[in-house]
Amino acid sequence: MKIIPIYAFAGITGFESPAAEYKELGLSLDELLIQHPHATFIGQAKGDSMEGNGIYDGDLLIVDRAVTTKQNDVIVANYNGSFVCKVLDKQKKSLISSSGEFAPVYISDMDEFQIEGVVTQSIRLHRNCAEIMKCLL
Repeated sequence: MKIIPIYAFAGITGFESPAAEYKELGLSLDELLIQHPHATFIGQAKGDSMEGNGIYDGDLLIVDRAVTTKQNDVIVANYNGSFVCKVLDKQKKSLISSSGEFAPVYISDMDEFQIEGVVTQSIRLHRNCAEIMKCLL
């Protein structure tokens, strides 16, 4: 993939054609988004509990299993048989939504809990993508 380094303003103010004067930079989205290819998977966010972290329903999550978790990382975990995307509070041993509508979930020794990986990136699709939808069904 060739990248054309332009800044596209979200406001409608007009901007010069990117073809006017540009240089192409060779860059692969894999190289840009995935640090550990053999330890990375892509999931899809469901629900609105992580919107405060910029993760919306339907967003793709790039999850890296090789990254060591830190306090307040956004993670994907298996919590009592369900996959969840939450902020990890290692000190309080809890999972936190970024929406005030959801209370923190405290992880007890009785819970089934396994961190699947750290969310390193999220991608918002502005159009349906048939190829991705086939993979996620």
